[in-house]
Amino acid sequence: MKRWCQIAAAAMALSVAGGIASAQSPFPSRAVHIFVPYSAGGGVDILARTLGDVVSRQWGQSVVVENRPGAGGVVASQALVASSPDGYTLMVVASGHATNPFLYPKIPYDTFKDFTPISLLASSPNILLVRADSPFKTLGDVIALARAKPGSLSFGHAGNGTSTHLAGELLKDLARIDINAISYKGGAPAVNDLLGGQIPMSFNNGPESVAQLEAGTLRALAVTTIARAPFLPDVPSMAETVPGYDTEVWWGLLGPAGMPPDLIAKLSRDFVAALNTDTVKERLSRLGASPIGGSPQQLDAKIRADYAKWGPIIKAAGMKAE
Repeated sequence: MKRWCQIAAAAMALSVAGGIASAQSPFPSRAVHIFVPYSAGGGVDILARTLGDVVSRQWGQSVVVENRPGAGGVVASQALVASSPDGYTLMVVASGHATNPFLYPKIPYDTFKDFTPISLLASSPNILLVRADSPFKTLGDVIALARAKPGSLSFGHAGNGTSTHLAGELLKDLARIDINAISYKGGAPAVNDLLGGQIPMSFNNGPESVAQLEAGTLRALAVTTIARAPFLPDVPSMAETVPGYDTEVWWGLLGPAGMPPDLIAKLSRDFVAALNTDTVKERLSRLGASPIGGSPQQLDAKIRADYAKWGPIIKAAGMKAE
């Protein structure tokens, strides 16, 4: 009997020790999935895959990027909220994450309570693009025709409430022109229709635009930041024609709510380290984006600031989800 008790106690001790070792196994011990709430080929997708490649090598584990477009990011956000807060499911979001509550009043999650901010990642100006053979040579040409023939022009954008949509609405407001907004499920489909001649112009971010600009198939009329972009020094800023115009797109990394502080810190630290590698810096520079690498607190503050800034504009414009 005594011998049996000793064996049982030893077995229990091994079991407990094994459980502790398992609980303390280093993260990640399996593949990490990153949701992208837009179509493949767009700015968010390019950034997620670039970072995923670097972080995967750092971790020695696979990073799987999953495109889950739909409802301006609501589809992917809902899937993230439903996932376990163990760090194995993350999402790269764009600026539109902060404005979705105004476009989708019945979204199945709380923008602030149901997510864990991990890090600001990067930013880029949006760009007003036309085809290389477009009769529009300057932003002034667009404004002149829009005033002469109100409602005759349209622009493509990555989806209702995205930074590219808001960029167009801001132009309409400040320049006092009437142009129609055409919504797409991501920036890449908008570029495709622009190239095909279905729309005369489009607002897109840098990563979606640089390859076509370098190939000479598209032409940039203006960038949306108040200063000219370093990667397009000869392209005017919108503010040079429309005083007071200034906006950009930013990207951040989120997890579901309830993630442990030490895990948040590790993920933030690892992704910031990836942003600071020469590989990512050079890739982002070629794409017209700049790394930020901010803290979880900075990302939370950015989301809240854009929520406060754009909410009234969206309401005034009567923007609604499709």
